[in-house]
Amino acid sequence: MSKVVITGATGFIGTVLVRKLRAAGHEIVVLTRDAAKAQAALPGVTAVTAELQTPGAWTESMKGAAAVIHLAGASVGDHRWDARVKQEIRDSRVESGRVIVEAIAAMVPAERPAALLCASGSDYYPFASEQAGFDDDEVTETDPAGESFLARVCKEWEREANGATALGVRVATFRTGLVLGPSAALSKLSLPFKLFVGGKIGSGRQWTSWIHVDDVVAVYVAAITDARYTGAFNLVADSTRAGAFAKALGHALHRPSWIPVPAFAVKLVAGEFAEHVLKGRRVVPSRLRQLGYSFQFPTLPPALASAVA
Repeated sequence: MSKVVITGATGFIGTVLVRKLRAAGHEIVVLTRDAAKAQAALPGVTAVTAELQTPGAWTESMKGAAAVIHLAGASVGDHRWDARVKQEIRDSRVESGRVIVEAIAAMVPAERPAALLCASGSDYYPFASEQAGFDDDEVTETDPAGESFLARVCKEWEREANGATALGVRVATFRTGLVLGPSAALSKLSLPFKLFVGGKIGSGRQWTSWIHVDDVVAVYVAAITDARYTGAFNLVADSTRAGAFAKALGHALHRPSWIPVPAFAVKLVAGEFAEHVLKGRRVVPSRLRQLGYSFQFPTLPPALASAVA
């Protein structure tokens, strides 16, 4: 089978993706800062030490790959944002993408990977209008980028990845929503419910764009060989009002959803990141639908039930 190179392979999505690709017989090369740790965590892969923001010998491992899948990026919600944290969030995505494309450019054309599949975020888009009650307008891949910090990061991230197009490499970027599965993000959302103090966040009218991890992985696997995957894709299954999402999460956890979290409390704890929790946009998977992709978890209740199992 073909060689697939993955950054961010030890993360939540990466570990599931590696398992799926290994089962299909692919040769997996993992680019990571701690090769020994990655090798132990991901049996059967070839782990290569890589400081992605600096060119080095690791770039040789991308030669001849069917695809480079770039998932690496510092978590956006683990720490309160300050200048240092924001710089790390940006550089771990944008600068690493730039170095990867520069490394591809240095290869002779016959050695270049066939495809570069790069993560992005649904935060690419502007927030829905709070004054309009977080309107129902659907956001597709043709909508423009927003002006928030994360929107600017996503725009730069995609711009760097798209630089590989001029090198004859097929590029697809995936604007990913909240991924449902045993992730840190869902664990944080679930904890209040497990303590019987869960409920809607803020007004509950804002949109939450979500997708199950099995669908995320299935899309990446398909995109390795399917030439129709080029350009930007909204990697979401659906968008749900935050209040309805909270009720569905409580139901999946067999807990009540009755204690709301006021907006001021979120702002107090999360600072600038609170904007991304209290606002949102109704992102829809327009291009995936056009390709005829069939979601394994198209509706929220089964997706959450699987995610928290």
